Amino acid sequence: VDLSSRTGGQLKIAVPMLSRIANFDDLDPLRNEPEVTVEMVAPGKPLPGDADLVLIPGSKSTIADLGFFRSQGWDIDLFAHHRRGGRILGLCGGYQMLGKRISDLQGIEGPPQSVEGLGLIDVETEMHPQKTVAMRDARYLPTGDLISGYEIHLGTTKGPDSVRAWVEVDGREEGAASQDGLVRGCYLHGLFVGDGFRSSFLKEFAVSSEINYSQDVDLVLDELAAQMEVELDLDLILALSKTIRPRFI
Repeated sequence: VDLSSRTGGQLKIAVPMLSRIANFDDLDPLRNEPEVTVEMVAPGKPLPGDADLVLIPGSKSTIADLGFFRSQGWDIDLFAHHRRGGRILGLCGGYQMLGKRISDLQGIEGPPQSVEGLGLIDVETEMHPQKTVAMRDARYLPTGDLISGYEIHLGTTKGPDSVRAWVEVDGREEGAASQDGLVRGCYLHGLFVGDGFRSSFLKEFAVSSEINYSQDVDLVLDELAAQMEVELDLDLILALSKTIRPRFI
């Protein structure tokens, strides 16, 4: 199956279920798109050969999950996917795995070690004790679409492929892409919540976005609140909350 010239039709995204997967709510906006199929690939199952995009999500322990990724044979599947012209996206820990090396010489995630990455992006990651946790205002460089996301990770990632950064975060370039343009990664979570970026991203696969995700979420919350008002005696709950005193042991 040659994916390099595939146009139109439904977009199939394969997501390997890492043993320490994190922030998988990044996928929720994509799941809601009618023209997108998100397949969570369970351990013991191969990455599907007909996937248009393999998305490697975040991890609570990148080096350990990289070992798990290899133990499932997913590295072999990923290289085959890449040779067929398939696209690959790594978010946070997934981004780190796609690089050439991950070094944790201070033993922050486990025993001090330095391991080879998947090598599909020419960058290297060094782990540091200080964890980055921050809300971010970002911009998708190819189109200028604004993104409101967040970072939560250990380590820094840089290398020759950083010259092909594809996101600007708080005024600095972020992320990296392979020379052939098929493999990209960045640290930013919440990318796909923004309708503008998600629409631009899907257009790269000849798929149109058909939802307003933020509006849909607000609608669901409004419906939930309205149903709670019908089903619950909110005045009684409020009155009870004023009479209950906390007990301290």
